[in-house]
Parts: sequence; structure tokens; C-alpha cells
Amino acid sequence: MRKTQVLAYYLPQFHEIDENNAWWGKGFTEWVNVKKGKPLYQGHYQPKVPLNKKYYNLLDIRTLREQTELAQKYGVDGFCYYHYWFSGKLLLEKPAQLLLENKDINISFCFSWANETWSRRWNGADKDILIQQSYGGESEWDAHLDYLIPYFKDERYIKIDNKPVLLLYRAFEIPECDRMIEVWNHKLKQEGFSGIYIIETLNTVQTKWILKQSEACVEFEPMYTLYKNRKYRIIHRTYRYFVGKFRLYNIFEFTRRFVDYDRIWRKILARKQTGGKKVFLGAFPNWDNTARRGNSAVVFRGSSPEKFKCYFTEQYRKSVALENEFIFINAWNEWGEGAYLEPDEKYLFQYLEAVRYAREQVQGV
Repeated sequence: MRKTQVLAYYLPQFHEIDENNAWWGKGFTEWVNVKKGKPLYQGHYQPKVPLNKKYYNLLDIRTLREQTELAQKYGVDGFCYYHYWFSGKLLLEKPAQLLLENKDINISFCFSWANETWSRRWNGADKDILIQQSYGGESEWDAHLDYLIPYFKDERYIKIDNKPVLLLYRAFEIPECDRMIEVWNHKLKQEGFSGIYIIETLNTVQTKWILKQSEACVEFEPMYTLYKNRKYRIIHRTYRYFVGKFRLYNIFEFTRRFVDYDRIWRKILARKQTGGKKVFLGAFPNWDNTARRGNSAVVFRGSSPEKFKCYFTEQYRKSVALENEFIFINAWNEWGEGAYLEPDEKYLFQYLEAVRYAREQVQGV
């Protein structure tokens, strides 16, 4: 039986960068949003508070060492870092660079290229473009790959069949994406690899694989399952229409969108794999992006560490039965979206303990 590794998405926005200071104000990090969270109803856990109020800085190498020790203790095998590349412009790259420079930190990792334009919409504000995502042609593809190759050559970087794993968040937006992958395959073979292992992300905007040259897909939960629900898609699109056309925030009743945690998990667990490309399964401890979006947040109600333990154990069991190399959890530290495994003041280490329980129950490790 193949050992299925647990990978957690990793947000690197817990340190200052010049661009965020200019866009959002001096001293901005994700913690600024997290601290602003306000409860929307009685008993709503906001703001989320890290254990011992440890609002860490990812440029402090001690933080990465502590996170690695915590992950290994509780059965998280590696991190999937969000990677931001805009025509040669890098953002939030320093935490991954710190890992690359410190070879003694024994944690597996890979990248998810979060290839989307940055605007003020992500926190519920208007649509002002902050930095535009573009792709260019072969010269830019080569430059991007040249940046990635030192990471790919690191022995800790995750590979399948001698192919470095790279997730694409919005594959459908990349013009000539299959051609780009062909170019990368050719160049990586010259570097001693067998090519590149591209995984398409199934999420709110892409619900099926589209590339010929990709190797697999991954279900990004809970948004993949939520947006496959027709009723929710209609509500969401109506909301987006009125906000986009008339700038009418927080007027309609559905701008506060509550989702039943158990219902979404039941849909996730009931899903059958129907063939085609290989599909890596996803999981999530919770979702509540009130800290970013206020009254227009999506809040999953009814979540708890005990429920996550039960649901994740079954999802992990499914992944093992499929003989998948990995299962992806959203996320290690998405505090602004309420999707995190890291310990907090309310639940302590219970979400991490749930991961370890599933590993022990299913594979005895």
C-alpha cells in the first residue's frame, strides 16, 4: 500500500513587503486582516487568535523551524507554497527562499503558482488593479523556469517520477499553456529531470481539467465542492453582478453567506472519481473569511476539530485507496480565511491532532 503524504497549502504573506506597505499601509501583513475580524452572530469565533498570541514573522527563520517541527510531529509531510510571478516580478518570495537557503530544515515542499491578478477585491473592497498577471512568450517562460530550477533541484522539493510537482491555480487563464509545458518539459530534461508534473487546480473558476500536458488535478476544498453547487453559483454570480455594476455592498441578504459545514463534507466524501486524469483529493478544517470580507464573507457553520477528525480520516482513507501520493489540506496558515491547522487560542492543537489521528488510523504512521 502506497503511503499517502499530507501536504498543506502555505500562505507566505506574514511578513512585510514594500508593495503591500504601499497598497495597504505601512506594516501590513496578513495579521492586520486577521486582527480586524468581528463576529457576525452570537458565538461566532472572530477574531481568530493564534496560540499565545504568536503573530509570527516569516522572515524569522525560527518561525520556519518551529512550523516544521510542529508539522512533522502531527503528520503533515510538507508545505505547498503559494508562488507569485508577474512577468519576472516576484512577490512574497522570501519565505521560500529562506527554506532553500537553510538545507537543514527537513520539510518537503512544492509550489502552487497562484497566477491571478492582484486587486482590492480580495478583501471585499473595489476592483482596483494592484498588479496585473501576464504570461508573455517563450523568453518569459524560460525566465520563470530558470527561477524555479534551483528549487526543483533541492532534494526536499517534491517530485513524482523525477518530475518536479507544480500546481497551477488558474490554468485556463494561461494562453498557450500546453505549449508552455512542452517548453518546460524539454528544458527540464536537459537539466536531468524527466519533465515537469503539472497539477491543475479545481476550484471556484475551474471545475474540470482542460490541459493536454498536465499530469493530474487537485480538488481545492471547500471552494471546489461549494461552487459545483448550482444554487450557490447563481447566488454568488448575482451578488458579483450587483457589486460589480452598482457597487452595492452589504445591501442584499445573501451578502452574508452561511454554509453548512457537514453538508459540504458529505458531498466531498460522496464524490466518485470517474476516470480521466488522476485526481488528488482535498480537505479543509474550516472556512470563514470574515477577517477579509466582513459582512460579505462566506462562513461555514458547524465546524469543529472533532468533525474534521472524522471527515478527514475518511477522506484520507479514500486517498490511500486510490493510491494517491498526496492529499492536500487547505491550509496550514490561511488565518484570514479561517482555514488553518496551526494552533489557536480556542482549539489549541486539536486540528493538528485530527491529522495525526487519521494517519494513525488509516496507515498506522
